[in-house]
Amino acid sequence: MEQKILRILEKDGRATAKEIASELSLEEKEVERIIADLEERGVIGGYKAMINWNKYDENLVSALIELKVTPQLDQGFDRVAEKIYQFEHVKNVYLMSSGAYDLSVMIEGRNLKEVAGFVAEKLAPMECITSTSTHFILKRYKEGGIVYEAEKEDGRQVIEF
Repeated sequence: MEQKILRILEKDGRATAKEIASELSLEEKEVERIIADLEERGVIGGYKAMINWNKYDENLVSALIELKVTPQLDQGFDRVAEKIYQFEHVKNVYLMSSGAYDLSVMIEGRNLKEVAGFVAEKLAPMECITSTSTHFILKRYKEGGIVYEAEKEDGRQVIEF
């Protein structure tokens, strides 16, 4: 039942206990108890709105940074990741299982210069980072399960000769 509740909340973080209870044929108090337990255990880490910044007059720049890293003695990649996720610009940090790099880092800044400066001045100089590769995000189509711009219907009229 927990997983069903989590899936509902993942899809709509504003779903009320009453709505969830109705959908799952449970008592509202039981859903409230389960949600409170999931929050207390840290399974639910918070609630967040998904903002489509493309539709808002905000010119944030996002980038995916690939990092090759030398793991720290007795702490592997965890200590490096911890240092990196402390920076305000950093939105996500992932340890990758295979491929050309070890950590994947998503960052945001007000402009290209700020993002490039962050990489050059904060990430690249870290002793444990051996190389970086920066990919600027040009457009978001889908994020967190939310499609930002659905396919538009072609409104052109077909003319046959």
